[in-house]
Amino acid sequence: MTTAIETPKTPTVDMKFEIVVIPVSDVDRAKRFYGGLGWRLDADFAAGDDFRVIQFTPPGSPCSVIFGKNVTAAAPGSAQGLYLIVSDIKAARDELLGRGVEVSEVFHGAGDVYAGTDETYLFGRLRVSGPDPEHRSYRSFASFKDPDGNGWLFQEVTARLPGRVDADTTFTSSTELAIALRRAAAAHGEHEKRIGQHDADWPDWYAEYIVREQAGKVLPT
Repeated sequence: MTTAIETPKTPTVDMKFEIVVIPVSDVDRAKRFYGGLGWRLDADFAAGDDFRVIQFTPPGSPCSVIFGKNVTAAAPGSAQGLYLIVSDIKAARDELLGRGVEVSEVFHGAGDVYAGTDETYLFGRLRVSGPDPEHRSYRSFASFKDPDGNGWLFQEVTARLPGRVDADTTFTSSTELAIALRRAAAAHGEHEKRIGQHDADWPDWYAEYIVREQAGKVLPT
């Protein structure tokens, strides 16, 4: 895997990607489905009988989805490969199952294998049952569909690749921060075993671990 080449940073206008349009055939059915996921309903606006737009935002997401009547000419169900990045794929999957949503088992890719009779995922790669054996970031997935067949993918990301995030460490929810703290705690436990004593400076170690993990840098040991 190659990493992005960093380009010189020059002042520019912020461009915040905020909306993805989802083509649906039954607006009210889609509204019930996405509301049932626990997503925040931001808007339900109609103009006469010929136009209606509904907006939902997933928890912790800066990007929202919209759908409705005369919002897009795309065929219902044609939106595929819609990624939902999560820090704990098992917890994300369990939550949707608890809400009565049909979700695939957790799977990972078979390298560059593109053939097979099982359902594929991004770029036609073959799914292999279970999470990534090495629990690497970006490698474990689960999928689900809305009533029209628009396809969503959970992707577990616990450490970002270099160049993907700015220097500032941010979390979109207290749950995401708590999960990062648990990973740091587990790693720090191994650190204390190696040094053979209690580390009184554990807050500094935790902070360094979390910042490095999110920035995709080498983790402290």
